Amino acid sequence: MSYRPENPLVVQSDRTVLLEVNHPRFEEIRDRLSIFAELVKSPEYVHVYRITPLSLWNAAARGMKAAEMMELLTRYGKFPLPPAVEREIVDTVSRYGRVRLENRNGELVLTFRDLEVKNDVLRLSSLKYLREGREGDGLRVPPERRGQLKQELLRLGYPVEDVAGYSEGEPLPVRLRKVCRSGRPFRLRDYQIRAVEAFYQGGNACGGSGVFVLPCGAGKTVVGLAVMERVGQATLILTTNTTSVRQWIGEILDKTDLPPERVGEYTGDRKEVRPVTVATYQILTHRGKKDGAFEHMQLFQQRNWGLIIYDEVHLLPAPIFRATADLQAKRRLGLTATLVREDGREGDVFSLIGPKRYDVPWKELEGQGWIARAECIEIRVPMSSELRRRYMHAAKRQKYRIAAENPEKIPVLEELLDRHRRDRVLIIGQYLSQLRRIAERLSIPLITGQMKQANRDLLFDRFRRGEIPVLVVSKVANFAVDLPDANVAIQVSGTFGSRQEEAQRLGRILRPKGGENRAYFYNLVTRDSLDQEYALHRQLFLVEQGYHYEVREVGGWEGKHVSFAD
Repeated sequence: MSYRPENPLVVQSDRTVLLEVNHPRFEEIRDRLSIFAELVKSPEYVHVYRITPLSLWNAAARGMKAAEMMELLTRYGKFPLPPAVEREIVDTVSRYGRVRLENRNGELVLTFRDLEVKNDVLRLSSLKYLREGREGDGLRVPPERRGQLKQELLRLGYPVEDVAGYSEGEPLPVRLRKVCRSGRPFRLRDYQIRAVEAFYQGGNACGGSGVFVLPCGAGKTVVGLAVMERVGQATLILTTNTTSVRQWIGEILDKTDLPPERVGEYTGDRKEVRPVTVATYQILTHRGKKDGAFEHMQLFQQRNWGLIIYDEVHLLPAPIFRATADLQAKRRLGLTATLVREDGREGDVFSLIGPKRYDVPWKELEGQGWIARAECIEIRVPMSSELRRRYMHAAKRQKYRIAAENPEKIPVLEELLDRHRRDRVLIIGQYLSQLRRIAERLSIPLITGQMKQANRDLLFDRFRRGEIPVLVVSKVANFAVDLPDANVAIQVSGTFGSRQEEAQRLGRILRPKGGENRAYFYNLVTRDSLDQEYALHRQLFLVEQGYHYEVREVGGWEGKHVSFAD
């Protein structure tokens, strides 16, 4: 066995990969490794990745070959690549494309690269309807089964390469402006152009579905508008909340030549169905009673849509997945800052929306000045003796809340606000009782989901104008709130170990800034508690993107003054 101690990788037989952080080529190797492996742990000196079937298939869908993966693992490995891992990579990558869905004279036909796979498929009782649909060397597929079939075959271990194409929707010429209606010059950035080409692929059947992964502040909405221009058909846009709906409509009217009467809002307030319609996930999944019908799901059929855009696709609700399974003949674009789903349904995103078509490392965009340079700082705060006793005797779920709402975080928060008194600051948290205490003690406006939309919009607008320098916000501000001048975020509590939430919260402050183009993301956690443990998990996605969390410990204080030890 040859041992090369100067190399930074250790590939283990269980498909985990260890990467040494201090190696001089760490960033280059990390960026290549993260295309086909997922980060699972990020201790200070060694990051731990896992190679999974889905990570390999996403890489294969982007054109990466098994040989390229093994070349990286072999060239930089301390030890020879375990034969079992080599076999698994080759076998798993080869499964992408062994089953294809094609259009033959208007009929959907499932084709196979070899007879063994075909027999595996025919043995599945859930796909018995295929046995009656022989078509030469393939099997006819009922159009309404297209999405369900892809889900089932992914579970079997054969991701379908869908090249059956798309039905044409209602024509809708759209042109991006060279000068926005607001008077600012406008053009697509190079990476936005590459993203559109990766999705559209010249209009052929190999394109037209998939996901873009871009950081908040990188212009995901603009990329969506550029795809609308390229497709040129009626478009349904689904997003997270009414604020986001109105921001989409504002961007459409500002940056395209579409007149207001061609763009509709479909929310709890309005029900407009127009050639471009922007709706919330909440309205589509609303029903009058728990087991009742989804009253607004017919929106998917109310026009002949040629493109459906799923904003924040990592939050797609289960009923929308079911509806999307029936919409496989429509072009589908997912937009997100992270493909991480806390419910583990990344496979359904792959099957029903499409594979990851384009992403770009956050640090690369930061280096080019397209997003702000962010400093991530975790501040560990002690508990009082009394709180520690309560914590030790509490149930696990209650333990986290006790630690997350630690009152000792408030003096630290006050010190941070004093340090950033000339900045625009968002204080973000999970628990409303904690946020209300902070807002009352510090006399800062609080925005929650219980507040009327008009009042939320008014406070956000005053923050944008600089009339309010600090806002306390609940989870309602995690997504699609455009606050371009916010440059400091202080997270006082998070949703357990949610990686996608951490990414979204950092994203609130990544819009490019003038001057130094810097932003600060503080994470206040209670030392030696579940709060600290969950924080480490939340940070995983951002660490994979190249962010380093500087850890500081609270020292002591006199009165309200807090001293931090690096």
